Amino acid sequence: MVKKVVKKKKKGLKTLRGMGGGSGVEHSTLRPKMVEKAPPCSDGCPNHNRIRKMLMTISKAEDNEITYEQAFEEAFHIFAETTPFPSVCGRVCPHPCETACNRNEKEGAVSINKVERFIGDYALEKRMVPKKLTDEVRTEKIAVVGSGPGGLSAAYQLALRGYPVTVFEAFPKSGGMLRYGIPDYRLPADILDGEISRILEMGVELKLNTAVGSDVSLDDLRKEYKAIFVAIGAHQGYALRIEGEDSPNVFTGTDFLHRVNVGEKVEIGNKVVVIGGGDTAIDAARVSRRLGADVTILYRRTRKEMPAIEEEIEGAIQEGIEIHYLAAPIEIYRNDGTASGMKCQRMELGEPDSSGRRRPVPIEGDTFDLDFSCLIAAVSQEPDFTGFESLIEGKDWIKVDDKFKTKSENIYSGGDNVNLGLVIDAIAHGRMAALAIHEMITGEGMPVPWSEKTILRADKMQLPYYKDGQRVPYKEMPVDERLKSMVAEIVSTYSNEEAIEEARRCMSCGMCFDCGTCWSYCQDNAIIKPLVKGEDYKVKMEFCTGCKKCAEQCPCGYIEMH
Repeated sequence: MVKKVVKKKKKGLKTLRGMGGGSGVEHSTLRPKMVEKAPPCSDGCPNHNRIRKMLMTISKAEDNEITYEQAFEEAFHIFAETTPFPSVCGRVCPHPCETACNRNEKEGAVSINKVERFIGDYALEKRMVPKKLTDEVRTEKIAVVGSGPGGLSAAYQLALRGYPVTVFEAFPKSGGMLRYGIPDYRLPADILDGEISRILEMGVELKLNTAVGSDVSLDDLRKEYKAIFVAIGAHQGYALRIEGEDSPNVFTGTDFLHRVNVGEKVEIGNKVVVIGGGDTAIDAARVSRRLGADVTILYRRTRKEMPAIEEEIEGAIQEGIEIHYLAAPIEIYRNDGTASGMKCQRMELGEPDSSGRRRPVPIEGDTFDLDFSCLIAAVSQEPDFTGFESLIEGKDWIKVDDKFKTKSENIYSGGDNVNLGLVIDAIAHGRMAALAIHEMITGEGMPVPWSEKTILRADKMQLPYYKDGQRVPYKEMPVDERLKSMVAEIVSTYSNEEAIEEARRCMSCGMCFDCGTCWSYCQDNAIIKPLVKGEDYKVKMEFCTGCKKCAEQCPCGYIEMH
């Protein structure tokens, strides 16, 4: 007796006979499904700006039969959904979106930051106006304390939704640290003024020289306004806690930059030492260089650990600023009532601290001296909480929940008074707090949390499909010219042609860009190309045999098999 051998079918496969299936040929029961994923650039951006949509709107303009001018306008409105500051962030943001970009696995990330700056400048030049979400003017009044990026972001998002918003600012001008903490050569005043004016023109009221806590109390605001968003920033520099730092020629980084930015003449002499490795330290050093001084930066870790923007560090080095790594001050010398120098301790890196960076440890007996005419300590900064003590919990700063609500009813907060961060962090805080306030008033739910989205990574893409294309270089002012001016911008904005070329490097991670690859690989004529540009591809399931070629060859990871 011959035993009959039965072959087991593989999981997910079935045998089809007859038309289209062949005789006894195994085919998958899985079928293609078009599934949009979130791009890593937007995941890397703390504000989750719709970067892919912006770039692809520009790069596909001709295919979509619109002019590039129309594409630029649409790109601005895409950005304007989440941020009022594309020109500002295009200049001062360290672009974590580019760090996350999948194109890093090829020849380098898309220059998202430079395209954003171009779009922002284009919108300012054309005097473009954001699209309000409603024509309704609501009755619920909202107060915003502080006109920095966090406060103005919240005011902007609330104005888009029809709320009457009043912003209270303690200083004579709006902008917070954008105006008083960043030099003009990085962020020109007319660019900042232009983007702030656009917010105010939406009906936002601005009250300058009005300090909440002294001129008006937080309790007074609670009586008049339905909700309050507190974004007072962190304008006070940390002290070194070293004897002698009370000398008249010793400044904190924030105080020094504030004085310079308001036009005050600051006497620094010819030899400046700056302590710190963040953006404030680099800014203070480069400003001092423009004031004619020789400048040395003292930083207690290595360059790898410096939190400042890499381009700014490199710019400082190009301008002749010397950096002493692995060194920290331990004593300040005085001469006739002023500081004249200091003893410095050499360090080495030990175990990581709470920030994840390796902790600097003193090398016993290894010291050196530095002379100076001015010392600038830019080690950190903190808010002035006068009038806001009721919002502080324990030793913490203002503490908020996941919707940026404080422990006090209908009071929200964000930005540097919650924790020190980037400009784009503050913008994100303001936006999410505004959405939470809107939810509190109307009951409309918040957006789906970003953490619940599927992020498309490079290993799920077909990178060889994309042609190599180097980043479009940006033009920089020569060092000898830039040092002659405190306001001349070092980096120029992309031209129209450069912005288009750079936008075309976007790989549309996780979203169909009409490349036609799935259609060309389908031997069963199951993939249907759209007749109208921009519409979705479709699948005739009755023709599909589950060969998986469409999913395997889709360059952007848009097609899955289910």
